[in-house]
Amino acid sequence: MTMVARALATAALLFAGTSLHAQTPHEVATQFLPIKNEPAPALFVDQPLAEPLANRGVAIIRYRTENFRILPIFGASATDVSPRAGHLHVSIDALPWRWADAGGTGAIVLTGLPPGEHKVLIELATPVHEVLGGKLVKFTVPPVGGAQH
Repeated sequence: MTMVARALATAALLFAGTSLHAQTPHEVATQFLPIKNEPAPALFVDQPLAEPLANRGVAIIRYRTENFRILPIFGASATDVSPRAGHLHVSIDALPWRWADAGGTGAIVLTGLPPGEHKVLIELATPVHEVLGGKLVKFTVPPVGGAQH
Protein backbone atom coordinates (compact mmCIF):
# COMPACT_ATOMS: atom_id res chain seq x y z
CA MET A 1 0.00 0.00 0.00
CA THR A 2 1.42 3.39 -0.92
CA MET A 3 1.92 6.19 1.57
CA VAL A 4 -0.96 8.19 0.01
CA ALA A 5 -3.30 5.19 0.08
CA ARG A 6 -2.45 4.56 3.74
CA ALA A 7 -3.10 8.21 4.62
CA LEU A 8 -6.46 8.14 2.81
CA ALA A 9 -7.48 4.88 4.50
CA THR A 10 -6.58 6.26 7.93
CA ALA A 11 -8.49 9.48 7.25
CA ALA A 12 -11.54 7.51 6.10
CA LEU A 13 -11.51 5.39 9.27
CA LEU A 14 -11.18 8.46 11.49
CA PHE A 15 -13.95 10.31 9.65
CA ALA A 16 -16.28 7.30 9.76
CA GLY A 17 -15.97 7.07 13.54
CA THR A 18 -16.50 10.80 14.12
CA SER A 19 -19.91 12.43 14.24
CA LEU A 20 -20.34 15.85 12.67
CA HIS A 21 -22.49 17.11 15.57
CA ALA A 22 -21.35 17.84 19.12
CA GLN A 23 -21.54 14.73 21.23
CA THR A 24 -23.05 14.74 24.70
CA PRO A 25 -21.31 12.94 27.57
CA HIS A 26 -23.85 10.10 27.32
CA GLU A 27 -22.90 9.51 23.68
CA VAL A 28 -19.17 9.22 24.30
CA ALA A 29 -19.12 7.80 27.81
CA THR A 30 -18.10 4.24 28.46
CA GLN A 31 -18.20 2.20 31.63
CA PHE A 32 -14.62 3.33 32.23
CA LEU A 33 -15.18 7.11 32.15
CA PRO A 34 -17.08 9.12 34.75
CA ILE A 35 -20.29 10.84 33.73
CA LYS A 36 -21.03 14.19 35.34
CA ASN A 37 -24.52 14.68 36.79
CA GLU A 38 -25.20 10.97 36.86
CA PRO A 39 -28.64 10.02 38.29
CA ALA A 40 -28.66 8.94 41.92
CA PRO A 41 -28.31 5.21 42.59
CA ALA A 42 -31.42 3.38 43.72
CA LEU A 43 -31.95 0.09 45.53
CA PHE A 44 -35.17 -1.93 45.28
CA VAL A 45 -35.69 -4.85 47.68
CA ASP A 46 -38.57 -7.35 47.75
CA GLN A 47 -39.98 -9.30 50.66
CA PRO A 48 -38.62 -12.87 50.85
CA LEU A 49 -40.18 -15.33 48.41
CA ALA A 50 -43.19 -16.86 50.15
CA GLU A 51 -42.84 -20.56 49.18
CA PRO A 52 -39.23 -21.18 50.30
CA LEU A 53 -39.82 -19.22 53.50
CA ALA A 54 -43.03 -21.05 54.44
CA ASN A 55 -41.94 -24.55 53.39
CA ARG A 56 -38.23 -24.62 54.21
CA GLY A 57 -37.51 -21.55 56.34
CA VAL A 58 -35.25 -20.16 53.61
CA ALA A 59 -35.37 -16.39 53.07
CA ILE A 60 -34.64 -15.51 49.43
CA ILE A 61 -34.66 -11.72 49.23
CA ARG A 62 -34.54 -10.39 45.68
CA TYR A 63 -33.03 -6.99 44.95
CA ARG A 64 -32.13 -4.81 41.99
CA THR A 65 -30.30 -1.55 41.54
CA GLU A 66 -30.54 1.39 39.17
CA ASN A 67 -27.57 3.58 38.27
CA PHE A 68 -25.36 1.31 40.37
CA ARG A 69 -23.57 -1.97 39.57
CA ILE A 70 -22.69 -4.60 42.15
CA LEU A 71 -19.08 -5.58 41.41
CA PRO A 72 -16.13 -6.99 43.37
CA ILE A 73 -14.15 -3.74 43.25
CA PHE A 74 -12.81 -1.96 46.31
CA GLY A 75 -10.63 1.06 47.11
CA ALA A 76 -10.50 4.74 46.26
CA SER A 77 -9.41 4.18 42.64
CA ALA A 78 -12.70 2.39 41.94
CA THR A 79 -14.92 5.32 43.00
CA ASP A 80 -14.81 7.11 39.63
CA VAL A 81 -16.21 4.38 37.37
CA SER A 82 -19.52 4.98 35.68
CA PRO A 83 -22.20 3.99 36.16
CA ARG A 84 -21.42 3.89 39.84
CA ALA A 85 -20.25 0.56 41.21
CA GLY A 86 -19.81 -0.94 44.62
CA HIS A 87 -21.23 -3.69 46.77
CA LEU A 88 -23.93 -4.42 49.31
CA HIS A 89 -23.60 -4.39 53.08
CA VAL A 90 -25.97 -6.95 54.66
CA SER A 91 -26.87 -6.97 58.36
CA ILE A 92 -29.24 -9.31 60.20
CA ASP A 93 -31.25 -8.48 63.31
CA ALA A 94 -29.11 -5.44 64.23
CA LEU A 95 -26.20 -7.75 65.11
CA PRO A 96 -22.82 -5.97 65.39
CA TRP A 97 -21.38 -7.78 62.35
CA ARG A 98 -22.31 -7.65 58.67
CA TRP A 99 -20.97 -8.92 55.39
CA ALA A 100 -20.28 -7.43 51.99
CA ASP A 101 -21.93 -8.97 48.94
CA ALA A 102 -20.11 -8.10 45.72
CA GLY A 103 -21.56 -10.89 43.57
CA GLY A 104 -24.46 -9.00 42.01
CA THR A 105 -26.64 -12.12 41.88
CA GLY A 106 -29.89 -10.23 42.44
CA ALA A 107 -30.75 -12.15 45.63
CA ILE A 108 -29.64 -12.55 49.21
CA VAL A 109 -30.26 -16.12 50.42
CA LEU A 110 -30.45 -16.80 54.15
CA THR A 111 -30.75 -20.28 55.62
CA GLY A 112 -30.61 -21.56 59.15
CA LEU A 113 -32.30 -18.58 60.79
CA PRO A 114 -34.21 -19.62 63.88
CA PRO A 115 -38.01 -19.43 63.71
CA GLY A 116 -39.36 -16.01 64.60
CA GLU A 117 -39.19 -12.42 63.39
CA HIS A 118 -36.08 -11.15 61.63
CA LYS A 119 -34.86 -7.87 60.14
CA VAL A 120 -32.37 -7.73 57.28
CA LEU A 121 -30.79 -4.41 56.33
CA ILE A 122 -29.40 -4.27 52.77
CA GLU A 123 -27.32 -1.18 51.94
CA LEU A 124 -25.62 0.14 48.80
CA ALA A 125 -21.96 0.85 49.56
CA THR A 126 -19.25 2.49 47.47
CA PRO A 127 -15.88 0.79 46.89
CA VAL A 128 -14.65 2.67 50.00
CA HIS A 129 -17.64 1.43 52.09
CA GLU A 130 -19.56 4.74 52.12
CA VAL A 131 -23.23 3.80 52.51
CA LEU A 132 -25.45 5.49 49.91
CA GLY A 133 -28.77 4.19 51.19
CA GLY A 134 -30.49 1.00 52.17
CA LYS A 135 -33.69 -0.94 52.70
CA LEU A 136 -34.91 -2.85 55.74
CA VAL A 137 -36.83 -6.08 55.20
CA LYS A 138 -38.86 -7.62 58.05
CA PHE A 139 -40.17 -11.18 57.92
CA THR A 140 -41.01 -14.17 60.07
CA VAL A 141 -39.39 -17.57 59.71
CA PRO A 142 -42.03 -20.17 60.63
CA PRO A 143 -41.22 -23.39 62.45
CA VAL A 144 -40.41 -25.88 59.68
CA GLY A 145 -41.65 -29.44 60.17
CA GLY A 146 -41.95 -28.87 63.90
CA ALA A 147 -38.15 -28.81 64.29
CA GLN A 148 -35.84 -25.92 65.02
CA HIS A 149 -33.08 -25.33 62.50
